[in-house]
Amino acid sequence: MSGGVGPTYNDISLPQEEQQHESKQNDDNSATTSSKNKTHRTPKKRSSFLSFRQQNCLAVIVTLSATGLVCPEDMAFVLFSIIYMYFLSIVAFPKLTSKEPPVFDIQKGLLPLYVFVGAIIGLFLPIAYIFEGIFEGDKEGIKAAIPHLFLLASQVFMEEVAFSDRFSTPIRVFIPVCYNSMRISTIVEWLRNEFSKGNEEFGGSPRRLFIGRGLAIANMAFWCFNLFGFLLPVYLPKAFKRYYSDSKVKD
Repeated sequence: MSGGVGPTYNDISLPQEEQQHESKQNDDNSATTSSKNKTHRTPKKRSSFLSFRQQNCLAVIVTLSATGLVCPEDMAFVLFSIIYMYFLSIVAFPKLTSKEPPVFDIQKGLLPLYVFVGAIIGLFLPIAYIFEGIFEGDKEGIKAAIPHLFLLASQVFMEEVAFSDRFSTPIRVFIPVCYNSMRISTIVEWLRNEFSKGNEEFGGSPRRLFIGRGLAIANMAFWCFNLFGFLLPVYLPKAFKRYYSDSKVKD
């Protein structure tokens, strides 16, 4: 996800019940019947327009937007990224081949752990922090954490779109780099808000004050490393090298 290496490709799969049912049919039916089943199973259609991950991110985006705490600038940024992504895909980085493989295999090495840590720090813990703030009455803490969470959920949603067969590898780089850069500014504001609470009264407990500061620092450290230590020096050069090498082969 959000590390920029792209989503997994197992969101749309055959349910376990259907697999068991088909295996029973293959054992019981004759050779002629099994051949009919093969022709019947050949066309596989996408079960839904959005993947399960996109549906979850869309639910987070809509819920946060409904609170009224998402500023119009962040919403405008998401809309701009959608328009500009399609603009780049037409003008600057058109699709070269029918299917471009990802730059990194997300199932190998430390990437699964890296993506998992990013999801914990960037998504799950901030969601828990916001829900706890609702019960404790820490409106300022909620307001400061929401922009980062809103943009990260939007980033994961857009990464799923960019990694479809309609977009080239540079477009897949554009989404995480663009959103990661934008989110760092929201995390800076989050940090300022958390450390200014010590000088004023707020609705949360001292434990929440400590957790909020630690969570903001952890997100700042992780996403700064993600942008300046992985996306720009590693992922970006490899992606463009592959794209332009494929372009030379096509020419």
